[in-house]
Order: sequence, then C-alpha cells, then structure tokens
Amino acid sequence: MDAQETVAAMTLAEKIAVVQGAPRFWPGVLSMAVDIYHRRPFRSGAVPRLGVPGVAFVDGPRGVVLKGGATTFPVPMARGATWNPALEAEIGDAIGKEVRSHGATLYGGVCVNLLRHPGWGRAQETYGEDPVGLGAMGAALVRGVEQHAMATVKHFALNSIENARFVVDVQISERALRELYLPHFRDCVDAGATAVMSAYNSVNGAWAGQSRALLNDILVEDWGFEGFVLTDFVFGIRDATLAMNAGQHLELPFQMVFAEHLAAAIQRGDVPVARLDAAVARLVRAQQRLPGGDYPATLRACDAHRALARRAAAESIVLLKNRDGLLPLAPEARLAVIGRLAAVPNLGDRGSSDTRPVSVVTPLAGIQAAAAGPVTFHDGADPAEAARVAAGHDVAVVVVGLTHHEEGERVVPPTLDTLVHRFPPPAPLSWLPPTGMIRKLWARGMVALVRWAGDRIQKRMLQKSFGLGGDRRSLALPADQIALIEAVAAANDKTVVVLMAGSAVEVDPWREGAAGLLVLWYPGMEGGHALADILYGHAPPSGRMPFTTPADPAHLPPFDPDARAVTYDLWHGYRRLGRDGHRAAVPLGAGLSTTSFRWEGLAAVVEGEALVVTLTVHNTGPRDGVDVVFVFVAPPGEAAERPGRELRGFARVAVAAGEASPVEVRVPLQRLAWWDARQGGFRLEAGPHRVEALRHAEDSGPSVVVVL
Repeated sequence: MDAQETVAAMTLAEKIAVVQGAPRFWPGVLSMAVDIYHRRPFRSGAVPRLGVPGVAFVDGPRGVVLKGGATTFPVPMARGATWNPALEAEIGDAIGKEVRSHGATLYGGVCVNLLRHPGWGRAQETYGEDPVGLGAMGAALVRGVEQHAMATVKHFALNSIENARFVVDVQISERALRELYLPHFRDCVDAGATAVMSAYNSVNGAWAGQSRALLNDILVEDWGFEGFVLTDFVFGIRDATLAMNAGQHLELPFQMVFAEHLAAAIQRGDVPVARLDAAVARLVRAQQRLPGGDYPATLRACDAHRALARRAAAESIVLLKNRDGLLPLAPEARLAVIGRLAAVPNLGDRGSSDTRPVSVVTPLAGIQAAAAGPVTFHDGADPAEAARVAAGHDVAVVVVGLTHHEEGERVVPPTLDTLVHRFPPPAPLSWLPPTGMIRKLWARGMVALVRWAGDRIQKRMLQKSFGLGGDRRSLALPADQIALIEAVAAANDKTVVVLMAGSAVEVDPWREGAAGLLVLWYPGMEGGHALADILYGHAPPSGRMPFTTPADPAHLPPFDPDARAVTYDLWHGYRRLGRDGHRAAVPLGAGLSTTSFRWEGLAAVVEGEALVVTLTVHNTGPRDGVDVVFVFVAPPGEAAERPGRELRGFARVAVAAGEASPVEVRVPLQRLAWWDARQGGFRLEAGPHRVEALRHAEDSGPSVVVVL
C-alpha cells in the first residue's frame, strides 16, 4: 500500500501512536537516570499490522551517541573550519552507515543554527557564523546521511542561546529571519533532508514547535518541504492543538502532549482529522523511502572511518601563527608537551551529542607515536616547573583550552519537577476515581519521584565528570592556563600553543609570546594523530576560521544567557565589526599555510541564474598546500541598509608546490538578493556589485565589478 492507503486503513488510536514516541512518559523520564539516551534508539509508535515500523532516532553531531564503538569525528565547528563540503558528505555517508548499524533509521545530528554570539554553549555543534558556510556544510552532511538513513536538520529556528532555550522569546524582523537565520535550513531541505526538528524557544511570541509561520507557511508552503517535522525532546511543544495545526508531525521521545490531548482535540473538532492524516502520511512515506541494505556492527570505527576522522581533524586545524617558519617541526626535535589537556580525551560536549568511542588518541599520544626525537610530558599544574622542563627542549607544545565543564549543552532543565504539572501522573490502578485523596497522594508521590530522578541524573553526571555545560559569560581562557602559556613561552622562544575549544577564545595578549598557535578544536577520536600530522608536516595546515573572534567582546551583539527576551537583527560577527569600524583579533576565514600562494586572473560573469567567479591559484612555495578562496560581494546598498560586503561563496583548492590550479565559485543570484518586506519576497538590487576574492573577512584582495 502507498502512504495514503496505509493511513486510510488505520484507526484513530493507531494514527496517534504514529505521531508520538513509543515509550510511556513517566518510565521514559525515569530511564534518563540510567543513561538511556546512549543505550538504544528512541522509537516512535509502530503499526505492525500495516507494515509501519516507526522511526528509530539517534543523535550525534560528531558521530552516533549510542554505546557500541561508533566513530567520533571532530565536532561540527571543527569541520566547518575545513570549508570542505565534499569531506563533510563523506562523513555523512559514514555516520549514516553507523546509524543503521545500531538499528536506527533517523539521525538527529545536522545542526545548522547560526552562531550569533560565540558564547553560545552549543556553538561546537554547528558550523559557524555565516549562512553560506552553514548551508554548504549542512547540506553536504544531509546528502551523505540520506544515502542510508533519514537526516534531521535542527533546531528550527533561532536557537542560539543555551541556558534560556526553554523560555526565551526571540524577536526578529522578517528580513533578518529570511536573509540570515533561515537560508542554511533551506539549503539542507533542498539537499533532501527527510526531517526538521523544531526548537524549544519561541519566535515573535509563538513557541517554535507551535509556530504556523515557521512550520507551515515557510517550511511547507514557501520551500515545498515534503518530509516531517519532529519536536525537540520533552519540552518541544506545550499545546497539542496548536502544534498539530501549525505543522508539527512527530512528538519525541515519549508519549506526552499528543498522547494526552490529541484525541480529545480531534473529537472536539479543534484539530481536523485531515491534519492528523497528513502528518501520519508524511511519516509513513518517509519510512517507505528508507534505503535498504546490510549494515553490520563491524562498520563502527572501522579502519576507513577512523582514517576519515583523522583526515577531517587534520583539515580542520587552523594555523594562526608560525613565527620564523617554526612549523613543520623536524622529526628528531626534542619536544616538551605541556598541559593536562594533552594527556586526556577531550571530545567536547557531554550532553545529547556525547559519544562513546572505544579509544581516543590524545594530543600527547599522537605526538609520541610520530616523534623521532624524545618527548617529555608535564601536566602544567606548576607553571614554574613546566617552564624549567620547556627550557631544556628544542620546542615546547602547550595544550590548553576548554572542556565540557566550560561549554556545551545544559543537560538538565532548571526545574525538572515542573514536569508533573504538565503531564498527569499515571493512575496506580485503572479503577481509581479521577479525583480524591488517593489520587492526590499519588500525585504528591510522583512529584517526589521526579525530584529524586532529577537529583540522581545530576549526581550521575557529576560522578562521571559530566559538566552541566551551558553558555559562556567570558571568552577568556582560565587564568591558570594563561599563566602557564606565559611562563613556558618566556622559558622557550619556540613555544607552540595548541588550543582546544568549540568556539571563540580570546588570544590576546598571550598570543604575542607564542611562536606558534594552532586551533585544534575538539578533534575527535583520531585528533592526536591529526595534530602530529600538522606539527611534523605530514599534512598541510589548511583550516580557516568559521567565525570572528573580536578584539574586544564589547564589539559583539548583546548576550544574556538568562534572557527571557532577545532581539536578533542583521548585525553579528564580521558584519557587525565591519559596520562599526572594529578590527577582529581573528577574522572569519583567517588561517595560515606553510607554503605561499599567488592569485591571478580574477573574473566574474553572470551565467543564467548564477554569478560565476573564476581565478587561478599558484603555489609559489616549497611545499604542497591547500588554499581557500572566499568570495565576498559588495552590493550598491541603495535600496536598503546592508553590510559593506558579505560572504557569498568559497572554494577550497589543493595545489602542489610550483603548480597552479583554476578555481570556480558559482554564486546563485538569489544569494545576492535582499528581503523586501513590502513586496513579501527577495529582490535583486540592480546596479554595480563589487566582487572580491579574499583570504579572510578583513582582507584586501583583487576585485572586479559586475553590473546586475
């Protein structure tokens, strides 16, 4: 049967089962205390008699989160620094296979929320601050995953604060929404994403999971989305009628609001049966389209996938300083590796994206495996002693940065016991009356039980060194790490700082004393080998920063992690700094190579519905290398207030020493348009557009003018 015939054969109870998680609510909530999130997929209701298996959801922006040894890749922010959509599609292909190897069918790890402020706790789960990079990388991951499993794009939309995500209302103009905060979601939808996850926050006064403007008018009517929308977990919707009528199709992970209220809403006529039927049909159709195939457990962290993780980590590493050509190091150089983070696994967030690899190559282990000369380790707890160790070696490598304690998903809501006021406690026996003393006592007991479960979850997290994560109120490194860098750099003028983090970290003033600076990110299970590949020149440094690090945090947009209301506009990142005349400490696109490049022959022409930009990249240095060309376009700017120039395309190109390679960047003309609220659509501004090829957002490079 096709999807419509299958739906027609279902009872009302079966239809409602399809649009909700299979586990009952209270047992499901309590199961979180025993780490159920990382034990098995979350399943939706199935209808076996009609051949509807339901979907089986797993998370994992950096790899499948279930126990069982799946590959842990670098975090998405690291992969955003590669500016390599082809590589991201390979990662998606690998993750899709490993999703299916766990018996799951729905992958929830395509996060493309825009990095409005680098203090956002979950910054590491997305790709950067610009919609062009977000869209290209997210769409590539979708294409890879969809060869094997259903890909979910999240969190739709405007989820860029962690601590207040359950309560904050984001106010935004239609123009800012359409130009900056939604294009990358559309890129992922156009790439074939089966599912979109709605966000917790509200948008212009309506909860995102119940927003008809987002879920129906934009996603379905404007973009033609044919897949299904699912809620974020537990707190995704509040009202069954509003959610279903807005275009919400699946509530996860348990039997919750739809289970309690949807049948009654349909019987009252508040929700048309046709609305429910359409939601069920979307879910059934998606399951029928799922690719077949054999996916054995041996796929997980297989040699090919581990090699891919290593390559991704190497390509993501950004070289920000290389005084006097210190890197690459001689293999026989005597190294002092300093800092606690060099010797411990540091994969990133311990929330919903937490992975459980069977092994992790730390920075120290990777260096030791590659070094031909002696390697001495010091944990850096005593900076003076660490400095003495550093002074006795050719090069000091200081590994510093953040962990899941300083940034990440804030796993436990601040008021878990409020759940009992949103979901009726289950009756101890079916014959109990709906009111009365016994029922009241039972409800009080459930309140106590949920509070106990919340305490147990938090204690378990602390016992396992899980951090509560959350947003950062400061972009600075901890003071003891700054003191360690300064002490070691003063003792050894060949000190290389290796920075682990998922977002921006202030690098001044300690950067001045370092001879080298590498951004390692949270590099995945093969990150230590990748670091050694860059240090010793086995792979060329080719990462470029996917966001702006300000010289002064005051140059960033206002950011209150506890805000109940916030306004998003057109101005953040390099756009805001450019408007206000501020220079960045590290601009978007920054990154060095260990060879040199020359660009020539920039040209730009309009072909059909695209602006085609071409140039030739020459490698004029002594080593093979990789360059990244960023295409910025400056519009006439007379029709509306706009940034002086905006990123509109990019290309990554590998060029052997002494060779040259042509580069072509195709920019859809739609990407040059601005949203005209009066006309209710995008409008391409006529007149001269300056097209620039730049190495980063504050670069001065060749330019040509194209008249549209």
